[in-house]
Amino acid sequence: MSVPLLSRLLTCLALVITGSAVAGAPTFTEARPDLYTGGQPNAAQLREFAAKGVKVVIDLRRADEDRGYNEAAMVNELGLHYISLPIGGADDLTPANAAALERALGEAHGPLLLHCASGNRVGALLALAAAEQAGLAPQAALDPGKRAGLKSLEPAVRERLGLDPR
Repeated sequence: MSVPLLSRLLTCLALVITGSAVAGAPTFTEARPDLYTGGQPNAAQLREFAAKGVKVVIDLRRADEDRGYNEAAMVNELGLHYISLPIGGADDLTPANAAALERALGEAHGPLLLHCASGNRVGALLALAAAEQAGLAPQAALDPGKRAGLKSLEPAVRERLGLDPR
């Protein structure tokens, strides 16, 4: 076995053993100070967030979406606060839901994790909240949404912001 190949294998093994990289596990972004965003965390990632000082987990997934484990129970077991704000897709991208998210973010004490399945709904709702609640110009409001994971819902968000949906 060549040295570069052995080195890569050992690095991958170390990442898997430490839990820093899990195949198929989402990556997370610090969208703003003390706000981590991304897709569905696995149990190891929730423990890592608790160790980092995260106090609140806001889950945008609907109850019928499989998480692979009982996330709410695990969050509570870790001593964190769990908030469910179900956003199913474009139809749920409303001013009321953007306001509900901003309220939840504003009431949180300490760092928090905001997630959906992939980060797409997180980014969509954060973009709407940036425009509707924080008063950012529509084009500028897309930026925090994209940083947080906005992808396929971008046309719907652009439309709601009064921009060309492309």
